[in-house]
Amino acid sequence: MEAKYCKETRVIRTSRIFPNDVNNHNTLFGGRLMSDVDQVASISAARHSRRECVTASTDSVDFLHPIRTTDSVCFESYVTWTGTSSMEVFVKIIAEDLKSGERKIAATALLTFVALDELKRPARVPQIIPETEEEKKLHETAPERAKMRKERKQKSKELASYLTMNHPWDQP
Repeated sequence: MEAKYCKETRVIRTSRIFPNDVNNHNTLFGGRLMSDVDQVASISAARHSRRECVTASTDSVDFLHPIRTTDSVCFESYVTWTGTSSMEVFVKIIAEDLKSGERKIAATALLTFVALDELKRPARVPQIIPETEEEKKLHETAPERAKMRKERKQKSKELASYLTMNHPWDQP
């Protein structure tokens, strides 16, 4: 399986912010942004693996600056690191004021996807090759994030063992 460059997985999508996209603060709904993040990241994962992929986790979404109706929003995603069947995908969200041209990193996100074979089992993915300074930094710091993901998943499983599945109205 031949390694691929980060740029081969890059997805860029730009859109406007309309009144139905915003909350009562007149800024983009966080949930709307998260849905868009998952969509572009899933395309990066599929481009890399050329397989069906599932979101294994949304590792982080950091909201840095509000996105307003006077802005466009650009989502840029690419695969930064790979395991055997998993891929870490970085998404950078840039808001641009359409009148002044001022651009800001409005948010960043990291997600993990798993490639699936025809039987819906995890499938091997190619290694990734970073080229730019940004790609190299994300690639170099990825093993630590992978370790943290594994620990967080274990803690989530432990917590889930204490959670009830009863109907809320049946609780004492």
